Amino acid sequence: MISSQRGTLALVAVVAAVIAGVVAGVFGFRGGHATQPPELGRYAHEWPAPNGNLSSTRAASGSAIDAADVAHLRLAWRFRFTAHPGFSGIFASTPLVLGGRVYVQDLDSNVYALDAASGRLVWQKRFSVLDGGPNGLGAGYGRIYGSTDRATFALDAQTGKLVWQRVLADPPAGAINIAPVVANGLVYTSTVGLPPGGKGVLYALEPATGRTRWTFDTVPGPWAAPIEAGGGGAWWPLSVDAGGRVYAGLANPYPFGGTKKHPNGGAYPGATLYTDSLVVLDGQTGKLAWFDQVLPHDVRDYDLADSPILARQRIGGKTRDVVFGAGKAGRVYAWDRSTGARLWQSAVGAHENDRGPLPAHKVTVCPGLLGGVETPMAYADGTLFVPVVDLCMQGSSTGYENLYSVDVAKRGNGAVVALDAATGRPRWTRHFPAPAFSCATVANDVVFVPTFDGRIYGLAAATGRTLWQVRAPAGINACPAIDGDTLIVGAGSNYEHRARAYELLAYRLPR
Repeated sequence: MISSQRGTLALVAVVAAVIAGVVAGVFGFRGGHATQPPELGRYAHEWPAPNGNLSSTRAASGSAIDAADVAHLRLAWRFRFTAHPGFSGIFASTPLVLGGRVYVQDLDSNVYALDAASGRLVWQKRFSVLDGGPNGLGAGYGRIYGSTDRATFALDAQTGKLVWQRVLADPPAGAINIAPVVANGLVYTSTVGLPPGGKGVLYALEPATGRTRWTFDTVPGPWAAPIEAGGGGAWWPLSVDAGGRVYAGLANPYPFGGTKKHPNGGAYPGATLYTDSLVVLDGQTGKLAWFDQVLPHDVRDYDLADSPILARQRIGGKTRDVVFGAGKAGRVYAWDRSTGARLWQSAVGAHENDRGPLPAHKVTVCPGLLGGVETPMAYADGTLFVPVVDLCMQGSSTGYENLYSVDVAKRGNGAVVALDAATGRPRWTRHFPAPAFSCATVANDVVFVPTFDGRIYGLAAATGRTLWQVRAPAGINACPAIDGDTLIVGAGSNYEHRARAYELLAYRLPR
């Protein structure tokens, strides 16, 4: 997802953070290894991380919402964002819900704490720093963690007072677009590398001070043409397994396509490790355990950016600890976490001219720069729910059409594909008239998928049949959270210039 279009990347909700541990006290986590879900103690019925848990399954624990009653969801409250929207709108992240509060961050880096029952503002911390997004928040040790475009910070969870702030990115060669992950007694975050010469770095910070404990360079070698090249780093939430290992899907090298001087990625010849890779690190030291680069020398912006999903799944006649990953190439992968062996891969969405070098003349490339699996999947009961964007673009060995001139609303559409997690084979596919720039999210036997035109779909997890649908006052490129009987999602984009208001919306079952 690396490019000069940082704002555009928020458009596709490039987001994430995973929270650790068992809660003890106000957002205080026990020390030691991270635990498998459910690991969030007394807040397990809420949504204490963008992906709901350390394993990034995006499956709501203890939710009251199911197929029998989802049709009764009604608007309970709304919170209006007042900051001025940028190119990607004003909200592109996932709410946190814990301790009876909702915590959100807008694309101006501002943080708000709301009462979960009423949506009433409890406190706000304004940074007023434009962030390409999707950004978002993490929590632990009585603090809320987040980032501006270049610095990670910690706020007191009760008052919003700034506890510390640490500059990690040095614009224009770097930026922060990810939500932090709190696990193993550390705060995990990442920069992304931007041209000229930027390289994304994974960080582990001490939660009380922000001091750096370790770093991992996602592009360890030199750029051949640093004035043109950049890349690597993570956009979406990291995941953490029961042994404390950290899993990250990494971004692509840039420029996509290439330039006249360096066609077909000549600015970064060779495989360009560790771009477009799943990397697995020791959570305490940052030492590399194993990796798999799914696309060496990517020239199409096909980063493997989505949050890795950790699960136990029977595959090939054996119950395994597995990790699932996906990205903008429109392919979903399954690996054995013990060996790193790739178990299966499955293509979703439209594919055209998506392999090998690009020709000198422009051709239609599918997925395009804003296509593929842009946002995190969900996993429940042996099924992966994959949000898909079908949006093709014109590209060649020397570059792509102007990204800012692409009419996403007119050219793109979307889908959610339910894959058998044991084989990667589709169980069903549901198509939408607008791109699915939001995360899939599961509550029992219902999967929620918002789309860019502001529609929120509640689908039967077994068949994809519509059980509930509502339209928000603005477009959606943010991801839902589920708090027991309440679905919370932000409508923060100006789809076809139709936005009436930019709001965080809470839909609740009758009480």
